[in-house]
Amino acid sequence: MVYHLAVVSRPPRLVRRLDGKPSNFSVPTALPTLKPKKRVLLKAVVVIPTYNERDNLERLARLILSQDASISLLVVDDNSPDGTGALADRLAAETDRVSVLHRAGKLGLGSAYREGFKLALAMGADLVVQMDADFSHDPAILPVFFQKMQECDLVIGSRYLNGISVVNWPLRRLMLSYFASFYTRVITGLSISDCTSGFKCFSRSALEAIDLDRIRSDGYSFQIEMNYRCVERGFRVAEVPIIFIDRHAGTSKMSKRIVREAVLMVWKLKLGSLVGRLLPKGRP
Repeated sequence: MVYHLAVVSRPPRLVRRLDGKPSNFSVPTALPTLKPKKRVLLKAVVVIPTYNERDNLERLARLILSQDASISLLVVDDNSPDGTGALADRLAAETDRVSVLHRAGKLGLGSAYREGFKLALAMGADLVVQMDADFSHDPAILPVFFQKMQECDLVIGSRYLNGISVVNWPLRRLMLSYFASFYTRVITGLSISDCTSGFKCFSRSALEAIDLDRIRSDGYSFQIEMNYRCVERGFRVAEVPIIFIDRHAGTSKMSKRIVREAVLMVWKLKLGSLVGRLLPKGRP
């Protein structure tokens, strides 16, 4: 709450001394009062895909909601065998700030975000955050994202903005991620230090300008493609440094297929951009 100082005029009154006689000292005629100023809140929806994340979800949900009263949580569960979906339903019954989207099974990270983004927009979100359910992304960074979003359309939580800020990753996984970003920058020309980060905040206008139904990529390539589409459409992109901590519980969703898809995706984006420049204006 922001307060402003206001002056209220009151008639002077005399202050009596201890002996009961009147004194020449009087209370000031202007007394300060605190007047609250209404703060305009942007509605933020945090979209979290889940598959077997029961050990993390409840504590993570409470930490996310505690960051700001404007935050809501949307859990996109892929029919987790461990009961994550049922736990999400219980949390949703406790507060209207939690919603759940149940899907039939494991349909891919990219499709989970696409469906989650579209539902978040339908819920009236001004800002849409994507983050993992495994505590590798710190909910305490959310207010930093929202502050930065006052001047941007996409904010990316970067592991490589100030050196390398990754904890508990094996060297092979770290090198794969680091050079994937380097490879992406070289081919696509993106000036983003962490092209494959999964911790991001989009403005409503950015997501509405992107045809989410045409985004078919998954994993690393989904992150790359969403960044590229935002830059391609002239949206303002910024990065904030984060510390990425490896999973507290659960299993990694990384696979060789996801890596191969990312390698091919950067060429698809670059060639698509070159072809688009050769076509007449207005033709897709």
